[in-house]
Amino acid sequence: MLRDESLAGTATHVRTWLLIEHVGPWGNKALLDARLPEGLGAALTQQAKAYRAKILLIRRFSSKPDGGGTRVFAAHTGPTGARMESGVLTDVRGVLDLDLTAFRDGGSSGLAPYDRSVFCVCTNGRHDVCCAEKGRPVAQALDRAHPEETWEVSHIGGDRFAANMVVLPHGLYYGRLDPASAIAVAGSHLSGELVLDHLRGSAAQPMAVQAAEIHLRRELGATRIEDVVLRERVLDGDFTSASFSVAGGMYAVVVRTIHDARTASRLTCKATRDNPIPGHEVVKVVRRS
Repeated sequence: MLRDESLAGTATHVRTWLLIEHVGPWGNKALLDARLPEGLGAALTQQAKAYRAKILLIRRFSSKPDGGGTRVFAAHTGPTGARMESGVLTDVRGVLDLDLTAFRDGGSSGLAPYDRSVFCVCTNGRHDVCCAEKGRPVAQALDRAHPEETWEVSHIGGDRFAANMVVLPHGLYYGRLDPASAIAVAGSHLSGELVLDHLRGSAAQPMAVQAAEIHLRRELGATRIEDVVLRERVLDGDFTSASFSVAGGMYAVVVRTIHDARTASRLTCKATRDNPIPGHEVVKVVRRS
């Protein structure tokens, strides 16, 4: 596994999320391997493809049901803002009745508005043992500090950065966490701040834009979540130009995405072959009038 690989620009690009409570074992491919009602996992897998959504299983660290039914969250992370809805279903199959089309378009999924943050710590050990070995201590620490916000979650991507956490509804990916740094990240987030040393990027944007934003935030010391706003993205081959507004100023960051076979390595604990890693090189930063 690569220990010196940059975290910046490695978050999965996804804007629609559906989290479904399931306290039993998840298996390797959670939706298909978990003991869900017959046919539900396959139907949810199809929905994930149709809506380009992340549909994940969640549970409390205690692995005990959170209440009298199945807790469900729908979240949207997009350029017009992040929002989340939640509810408890008496029958888990009711998730198929949620209106993700309306939700994605700014309406309601059928759940109630939810105004708290959710800390999703990947602990899907059947998918990759690193996630359980490093994720479970982080989930335990966060559960003690922020029991209402903390959930374990199935595979979110980037096992090599374990322990990984996604903060919803903002869609912020954090990696290489331990219990102490996870507590710091959670506390900072609740105060409206980002911890750049562990930030992989925002799922709302493509990876190259994530890398550009994190670089600009570092240069300007802009760590408030709302400090930096993407205004435009232009893609030209391997080059991405991302324009951001920051404190009344406009900045263009040009990033080159690099595909170098020499970076090939075993990327996860269970990997059986090497794979190259795309990298992002910041070419220039220009302040616009």
